[in-house]
This record gives sequence, C-alpha cells and structure tokens, in this order.
Amino acid sequence: MISIIIPSHNEKKNLEKLLPHIENLKTTISYEIVVATSPNTTDGTNSIVHSKKILLLKCPKKGRAAQMNYAAKHAKGSILVFLHADVLPPKTFLSDIQQALSKNIDAGFFSYKFDSTNFFLKINASFTSKDGIFTGGGDQCLFIKTKKFNALKGFNEEQVLMEDFEFFKRIKKNKIPYTIINNDLIVSARKYEHNSYLRVNLSNLILVVLFKFGCSPKKLKKIHSKLIKT
Repeated sequence: MISIIIPSHNEKKNLEKLLPHIENLKTTISYEIVVATSPNTTDGTNSIVHSKKILLLKCPKKGRAAQMNYAAKHAKGSILVFLHADVLPPKTFLSDIQQALSKNIDAGFFSYKFDSTNFFLKINASFTSKDGIFTGGGDQCLFIKTKKFNALKGFNEEQVLMEDFEFFKRIKKNKIPYTIINNDLIVSARKYEHNSYLRVNLSNLILVVLFKFGCSPKKLKKIHSKLIKT
C-alpha cells in the first residue's frame, strides 16, 4: 500500500480540489490518503472528508515536520508519499512511484511545473527535472520506502523551516539511492502571486545558502518571515 501524507494548516480550499483529484486517478494500486492538520486549523477542513480512503488526523503539534511524522506513524503503507496541499499529481502518479521503487531505488521526487504561464516560472520549474542545489524541496513530493524513512528517524521536528532539505541531506549522507521522475506535478504559483518573482527567488537562494552553511532553523524561519508574505 502507498500512503499519501498531506500536511495541512487551513488548506480546505486546496484540499477540496486535491482530494477528488487523487481519488479520480485511475489505478489498481492500493493507497490511502492521510491528511495531517495542525492543532489550530480553523477553516473546517474536517468537513470535506467523505471517503473511507481518507484518514484525517488532528496533530498535537504544529509544524510541517511534526505533522508529517505524526501522520507517518499512523500510516499503513510500505511506501510514504509527502504531498503538499497545493500540488496536483499527474495521472500516472502512483504507478510512477511503484515502478521507480521496484528498480533498486528507495526514494525519489518528481519534476514540476507551475499553474502559471509566466516565462520565468517555466525557467524555475525546468531545474526540477535535474539533480542540483535545489533538489529535495517539498513541492517535489518526496516518496520513500517506510523502512528507510523510519531508519532515518523521520523529519527533524526542530527544523521549523526547510525540513525537506534537511531530510534530503540525510538521504544523501546515508547513501540511500533516489531518483527524480520527470512527470510534472502542478504546483501553485500563489507564493509568487503574493510576492515578486525576484523577491521569492532571492529569498530561496539566501535560505538554501544559509542552510548549507549551518544556519539555525529559528534564524532561517525569522529571515523567511521577513522576506516572504504567506
């Protein structure tokens, strides 16, 4: 079974689009969806769950890393998939993952494109099909065998920002074989719509560089909050 874990904080609008999208994927592969809401979610997210395939969890601790770890503990699948609420997977999403992990691969990511025709965002997205400095971001939808995830002890809950990059760093350190599937996810451009293209890109570059030089999670979070409107 594949467990699709979706961390959420007041993401009702996006989940109303994402959950039916996943359930409409034509597949014979067994899967479940685990929506992990923050403890202070207030938008009525729980009212949209009407399927036996969907497990909605109210997590005791806020933070994407904590919510994903909590969901992973309740997941039944031998494969864990971490999908953001504002990202839509391709039609062959589940079979892509299954096929990739049947070839001596233990983890992986997807390439993506934005739900925008902006030329510069197309350039940004083009880098996600190749392994590089920005590989491992949450929008790329990490998938990993549950045994490997548990061996790495999950996400670092002290990493309040860039928990995905920190986890990917440990994947590489432990020489866990991974791949990038070139079948685009559709990622929301909302961050760019609320901020300028230059501002978001500059913020991303600064945060990645500071992370690689060992900047503390709290300081990264503080810098991000100053630079980006969420």
